[in-house]
Amino acid sequence: MTTSYIQFHLAFVVPALLAVVVATWLRDRSAWRRTLGLGTPIVIVLAVAYTTPWDNYLVARRVWWYGDQTVLARIWWAPIEEYAFFVFQSLLTALWLGNLDLTDVTDVSVSRPARVGGVVVAVALGALGVVAILAGPKLLYLGAIVAWAAPVFAVQWAFGWPVLARARRTVLAGVLVPTLYLCVADRIAIEAGIWILSPTYTTGVAVLGLPIEEALFFLVTNLFVVQGLVLLRWALAAPSVAVPAVVRRYLPTVEELGAVVPR
Repeated sequence: MTTSYIQFHLAFVVPALLAVVVATWLRDRSAWRRTLGLGTPIVIVLAVAYTTPWDNYLVARRVWWYGDQTVLARIWWAPIEEYAFFVFQSLLTALWLGNLDLTDVTDVSVSRPARVGGVVVAVALGALGVVAILAGPKLLYLGAIVAWAAPVFAVQWAFGWPVLARARRTVLAGVLVPTLYLCVADRIAIEAGIWILSPTYTTGVAVLGLPIEEALFFLVTNLFVVQGLVLLRWALAAPSVAVPAVVRRYLPTVEELGAVVPR
């Protein structure tokens, strides 16, 4: 019997989501409440909007495809289950992060040279991705992930990479746990034939049977979520420090953002 994408969600994604929802409810992590209440919907919307064209392009290029009778329907090139995964992964990682302690970052300030440095590093990363894409078909998927991630990292690192460095233990725990879990689930899905990666557009390098491109995708996307929410918590807690004065001048209600969500 063919294993479907829906069955993948029911077996791996939904139980994990329920587990973090229960854990969040039992622990009552009020320190994260404002951040998650405001940030999670934003993260989900951005994840769907930013990932959709990239994902559909790669499916159209046949970088990967789906097994026969494994998906219900498609919107554009991608199956509807794929769009659901964008939402589920963002929610899973956000709620997991909400169960973690965070080092006090309210006193961290970010200088203009530091912001520029964050952009420079991200641009260099993006350039590596483009070079990989141009180097040959086997690096297409790997390079596409890196090039696609660079603009998001540029924004996040420019806004507050020193904050992320101060909160590195939380960032690492917030990223690595869901990444490892999703890597295991993905490895099983590939074995079940739910999706198949093209040998033409992938390196062929795998760790315990999981293509390195898939592991990198989960690492990058979980970094998007975790870094974004950690930086939002910093901005809500210390807006006068977090938001540059030139921007704050046009955002007079930044200090009031937390009032949108109950403390």
